[in-house]
Amino acid sequence: MTALIDLIQQGRPVDGHRPWPRAIVDADLWEVAAAHLAAGDWSLLDLWGEPDRVHMTLLEEAGATVGTVSLDCPDRRYPSIARRHPPALRLERTLRDLYGLEPVGLADDRAWLDHDRWGVRHPLGSAEQDFEPLPKYRFLPAEGESLHRIPVGPVHAGIIEPGHFRFTANGETVVRLEERLGYVHKGIDSLMAGAAIERAAMLAGRTSGDSTVAYALAFSAAVEAALGMEVPARAVALRAVMAELERLANHFGDIGAICNDAAFAMMHAHTGVLRERVLRASDAAFGHRLMRDRVVPGGVAVDLTADGIAAIRALLAEAHRSFPPLVTLYDETASLQDRTVTTGIVGEPLVRQYAAGGYVGRASGRSFDARRLPGYAPYADLPFEVPVRHDGDVNARVWIRIQEVGQSLALIEALLERLPGGPLHVPLPAGSGEGAALVEGFRGDVHAWVRIAADGTVERCRLRDPSWFQWPLLEAAIEGNIVADFPLCNKSFNCSYSGHDL
Repeated sequence: MTALIDLIQQGRPVDGHRPWPRAIVDADLWEVAAAHLAAGDWSLLDLWGEPDRVHMTLLEEAGATVGTVSLDCPDRRYPSIARRHPPALRLERTLRDLYGLEPVGLADDRAWLDHDRWGVRHPLGSAEQDFEPLPKYRFLPAEGESLHRIPVGPVHAGIIEPGHFRFTANGETVVRLEERLGYVHKGIDSLMAGAAIERAAMLAGRTSGDSTVAYALAFSAAVEAALGMEVPARAVALRAVMAELERLANHFGDIGAICNDAAFAMMHAHTGVLRERVLRASDAAFGHRLMRDRVVPGGVAVDLTADGIAAIRALLAEAHRSFPPLVTLYDETASLQDRTVTTGIVGEPLVRQYAAGGYVGRASGRSFDARRLPGYAPYADLPFEVPVRHDGDVNARVWIRIQEVGQSLALIEALLERLPGGPLHVPLPAGSGEGAALVEGFRGDVHAWVRIAADGTVERCRLRDPSWFQWPLLEAAIEGNIVADFPLCNKSFNCSYSGHDL
């Protein structure tokens, strides 16, 4: 088996790409990479493009290696990865929509993000103004007796983001679910191009609002890698405190919302109180409930004062007191267990094929956590466990969240105990370069890649939400379950529409 680093060394290395290598490869090496993905030797971390080039970031877990291969596309065509490795399918359809890059060998010619409402075709590539309307979107067929279809969305009954779900069912049993997304496409890629770094950092933090710290941290780390910067120790620690507070808020909210979809509103109410406590402590400590725009390239924008530390410690004390009884209540309520246990199972082989991160992956046996591999400061110096289960059902995804709450509480305590002094921020040096980062958000790993131009602006930036590799698994999770269990399965995944749609 070819090692990932060997494949990259066979290409043409790109100078100034940090912290992991990037190389320009030919079509043959591109196909070799596709073969390794198909064989399960490597994982796909991201696939994105430019007007005349495609990039693919790969992970070899066995060698703890991350690397990017790039293929020039002078004729706007490239060998499809998805024809061998299905997790690349929606990414390749997106490349066609945004850049007009054609994945040769991909049988699915349907648009993905383009809903024929932009007024332009391939806006980041040829930007065609004169074009034919897209054909009516074709959902995949399902054959069999007594089948019927149920369309849901994109507008939903709750205050949630838009997405369309097309169910094919036999009675109440779901035979197939097909998603259609892209309704909240904001043009993040286009807005990033040519933006000042400070402006781009703000855009990154708004890609998916519930993960603003994770996105800002990923973007900042990529910029810092590109410019060869080292962030002050106090800023590194404060970033981790914010990231774990963000994880706590979302896990508390998700646990309650899952129980609410199983008609157990009491858990929803109590975990909602804990989530609100996290948001208030975050506001007291960092001046914003979601801590938006607090992580910036070069460090952090605000310090943590004695009053802020006191607010966080009060939160930790309340969580330690209030959360364990709620866990017991969840575990001992038979009506809840009846709804969550064995519902929405995703098998370990599928999770590994899609390199699904976060609670979706860890509930099905994949222990990947970007804080550990490839790892980043300050987590190498902090003791924490990555919980893993193998059931792969809604209940397992709840329990991963429960266990991660305990880990985040302990991490925050450890960070406050050893909080270093010193500056909060260092100025960005002049220069250009390329950088990448992989950060563990509450959903899973967020990938960022950035190229800084000679004038200090962002020439290109790519942000990849963990939901890209989780949304397809939701389709697998609901198969064979009843329609009424879809809200439960959907909330146990809690994929991001906005982060996915860019």
